[in-house]
Amino acid sequence: MNKQVIVSEETATAPVIVQDAAPGLAAGAVKAASAGPAYVVLAGISFSHFLNDTMQSLIASVYPILKDAYALDYGQIGLITLAFQFTASLLQPVVGHFTDKKAQPFSLAIGMGFTFFGLLLLSVAARYPVILIAASLVGLGSAVFHPESARIARLASGGRYGFAQSVFQLGGSFGTSMGPVLAALIVVPFGQPSIAWFSSIAFLAIVILWRIGVWYRPQIVTKKSAAVERHPDHPDSRRVKIALAVLVALLFSKQLYVSSLSSYYIFYLIDKFHISTQAAQLYLFIFLASNAAGAFFGGPLGDRYGRKYVLWFSVLGALPFTLALPYAGLVGSAVLTVFIGLILSSATSSIIVFAQELMPHRFGMISGVFFGVAFGIGGLGAAVLGRLADHTGIAFVYHLCAFLPALGLLAVFLPKMPQHAR
Repeated sequence: MNKQVIVSEETATAPVIVQDAAPGLAAGAVKAASAGPAYVVLAGISFSHFLNDTMQSLIASVYPILKDAYALDYGQIGLITLAFQFTASLLQPVVGHFTDKKAQPFSLAIGMGFTFFGLLLLSVAARYPVILIAASLVGLGSAVFHPESARIARLASGGRYGFAQSVFQLGGSFGTSMGPVLAALIVVPFGQPSIAWFSSIAFLAIVILWRIGVWYRPQIVTKKSAAVERHPDHPDSRRVKIALAVLVALLFSKQLYVSSLSSYYIFYLIDKFHISTQAAQLYLFIFLASNAAGAFFGGPLGDRYGRKYVLWFSVLGALPFTLALPYAGLVGSAVLTVFIGLILSSATSSIIVFAQELMPHRFGMISGVFFGVAFGIGGLGAAVLGRLADHTGIAFVYHLCAFLPALGLLAVFLPKMPQHAR
């Protein structure tokens, strides 16, 4: 029986033994692995991530408008975030598991259609339950988008997995930062109906993702009787489970703190410093733009120095700045959120790639789980923090959340990965 060793986009860090592999298939896989990053595809998937997360961030950015228009309390605001992020969290692992078995090259464009209709519904929603449904539709679009787009980014990486994940994350983080600016410039002056204008962004994303699907379709390899051969230095199953639990804890600390800022930072600034809604949205943009910049640098640093060291720095390193934030003035708060955003967000790519390398045979599922956990933590955290703010005040929330990065100490339990798996 003829056996050939190839490296697929799904396994990446461990060789796959393909029974009776056709010579052309093996040669094509080796050629793809050695060709280097497909920069046009990476740029396209990153730009699509930018468009996707720009639309998502509009939801949080228009909270002050919805709060005033429908007399909502902080708890109800948190439930809107929960409706959006719980939908995304619940379905992403399911989508990832399904596409592990059968890749769907045009699912990204179809998923973006849910976001398209969600934005149109949000622009005309006149009742609170309709707002929740609209937010859930946007979350559904996100659930379809993230697992398969992460797979495409890895396929186009040319072996530079951290770099590719950072390029992908950069688009999303920068898109998230643009939401408050667009809300301040468009939605605040023109009101809730102007949200419908952003459906044109969703349509543009559908066109781009359809073209990426055309590129992706011939890259899909149907594998028969494939088995993963574990690297001799790869952690055993017990260490893998511990490491995954630690990564979830690190993601929890990072995502819950980011959720506290993205959902309630506007209200915190208005309450403490008595600035206008538009000015507060611009301060939120400063934090989110820093978050975008940090997301880009974390992946390449992990490729070069090892992801474990990046995780140590990126989660625990933000602690001094989060502890100082509740005591800072307006300008000081802006400066501190720049450092917090840069440091915290550098963990994103390393957490996801580390998890992918721990379970390379379940790439889509593990990507969906970690993207889903990120959304779920954000949604549940926003709801809980909203209720807490109603009872204790928004300032107390930021005093409490300041200690979250201390969970970065758990990185000591992460295993050392094989050299080539970095």
